[in-house]
Amino acid sequence: MGKPYNVVADLVSLIDLYWDDPLAFVQDMLGVEPDEWQAAVLHDIAHHPLVSVRSGQGVGKTSLEAWVVVWFLCCRPNPKVVCTAPTRQQLHDVLWAEVAKWLEGSMVKNLLKWTKTKIYMIGHEERWFATARTATKPENMQGFHEDYMLFIVDEASGVADQIMEAIDGTLSGPENKLLMCGNPTRTNGYFYRSHHQNRGDFKTHKVSSRDSKRTNRKNIERLEKQYGKDSDVVRVRVDGEFPRAEPDTFIPLELAEAAAMREVYQQEDGSLNIPEAAPLEIGVDVARFGDDETVIVPRVGLLVPLIRTYTKKDTMETAGWVINLAKELMLTYGRPRCTIKIDDDGVGGGVTDRVREVVREEGLYIDVIDCHNGGKADDPDHYDNWGTEAWANVRDLLQAGDIQIPNDEDLIAQLSTRKYTVTSKGRIILESKKDMKKRGLRSPDRADALVLAFAKTGMVVDPIAAALLRGGKLYG
Repeated sequence: MGKPYNVVADLVSLIDLYWDDPLAFVQDMLGVEPDEWQAAVLHDIAHHPLVSVRSGQGVGKTSLEAWVVVWFLCCRPNPKVVCTAPTRQQLHDVLWAEVAKWLEGSMVKNLLKWTKTKIYMIGHEERWFATARTATKPENMQGFHEDYMLFIVDEASGVADQIMEAIDGTLSGPENKLLMCGNPTRTNGYFYRSHHQNRGDFKTHKVSSRDSKRTNRKNIERLEKQYGKDSDVVRVRVDGEFPRAEPDTFIPLELAEAAAMREVYQQEDGSLNIPEAAPLEIGVDVARFGDDETVIVPRVGLLVPLIRTYTKKDTMETAGWVINLAKELMLTYGRPRCTIKIDDDGVGGGVTDRVREVVREEGLYIDVIDCHNGGKADDPDHYDNWGTEAWANVRDLLQAGDIQIPNDEDLIAQLSTRKYTVTSKGRIILESKKDMKKRGLRSPDRADALVLAFAKTGMVVDPIAAALLRGGKLYG
């Protein structure tokens, strides 16, 4: 292969020495010794156009991606590097920040200039650069053409096929490359196919968190204890295996994972464009004492911005936390009213009564609704009780790709580990919490609070339909 010319002496030396040896580049220029699997991937990206890595959490994939960015920028003439991820947070706060960290401590930091959206070779900023583009629409990936081009896709399992097809169509040159990394969260899509039917086109790697010296062993033990060694949660987040999606699981893991990688109201500049019609509703699942959590989950339209959890709080204190959060979010999102939906069974009844009392005393524009999971379903032909029907509503929203939830490990696990059966009358019924605990699982408190936030109660206009919410209208 011919070597580049008419570049500064430092670049001539770098390109000549490290052209096909990113491992030596990382060792010499970045001062780090990669793990065995990282070294293998570095070798493959130098010698093959398509590389796909599925892994558990915490194995060092983001560092690997950052090293590849810096190597390619320093060891190819006039390159273009495009970094992308499903969400702005994952791209800018995680991957792009990781590139900045490694660049700052490198031997080549005086050659490259880092900005919030671009890294360029000093003196060659128009043609010699890396850029960060969120994987939200195909056109973000188009319009790049260069002899030496590299696409890095972080959390690749969460990137839609039309985005990957746009990237694929851009990779037309013999020195164009693609590196995909991520947890294998779903059993379809471009990333999945790269490890299955299209495996012959890719150099593929699987990295288990168990085999990495970087991972948190206590977290692995916690996941195994809470959800089982054979659960999809452990398969995906620890072993780097694709989920099995057992037939009696009510909500498949890949639906919950996809919702955590979605940005329903995010704009390109990072701001939120939430329709005025999007309601503020809060779900509250109440625990008293013991190991269970009291969980408060708000949603603004289709967005769940946060989760609040508490342990060992009495009903009066819990009521105070609920009221305070409602007031805070009404101000934050400019909502004139708020609906609070509380699991009223057991100790939840005391919280419901106290919240209603405070609302009356202070004249707050808050509707308080008591919910009963064991109550009669609105559709008794299909669902055995109201709680099952409320979970089905969230499952439908997840299947439609409408809602965004926090990337909270326990929330995602709780949503995706509850099973269901069918009664003799043909009605769907969720696995009881008692039966879940027999399987070694904790009570799905976070998932229950999320379900309450989206539950249809019959007391308020249902504003959930995605098309109406995104258009900023309710009806008409």
